[in-house]
Amino acid sequence: MSEVSTVSSLRKKFEVTEVAKITAPDGMEGKNWHSYTIKRGATEISGQKPGTLKMVTEHARQVAEDLNARSGGKAGSIYAARRKN
Repeated sequence: MSEVSTVSSLRKKFEVTEVAKITAPDGMEGKNWHSYTIKRGATEISGQKPGTLKMVTEHARQVAEDLNARSGGKAGSIYAARRKN
């Protein structure tokens, strides 16, 4: 049973689970900062970025999409190495 559970968890996609307004990180300027969290199963990725809630949410969504592409999706990642024919 755990084998089936493991396989199904590998097929899950990375998803943005949280975007929240924060104070600027130490040493950074500006008042409009947000943190974001992207998760897939037990894997959690956190980031911080200046910008509006809409801008940072779109950035996090694009990061999640790219991670999904690199982890076996049909579309290639813009960051992944290109295959040689």
